[in-house]
Amino acid sequence: MTKKRIHVYVSGRVQGVYYRQNALKVAADLGVYGWTKNLNDGRVELLIEGDKDAVETMVEWCKKGPMFARVSQLQCLEEEYKGEYDNFSVKHN
Repeated sequence: MTKKRIHVYVSGRVQGVYYRQNALKVAADLGVYGWTKNLNDGRVELLIEGDKDAVETMVEWCKKGPMFARVSQLQCLEEEYKGEYDNFSVKHN
């Protein structure tokens, strides 16, 4: 299977709406690895690794997020796959 790694920055109303906790559940369901965290400027950052199709499905989820989120912009930066994670976690600043 083809592997993929994407760094995602999500803008909009994405903090205080359980975005990271929902991302954790979606990542577990899809079998992707990496992490998510809040940024001081109000965005949420995610690093997602795994099978190409699963990573792309996770990115599609990021465009909408959980029920109370309002995503206004998504910035995706594809990176070289490293396979350095064995789970998906929420980072706390």
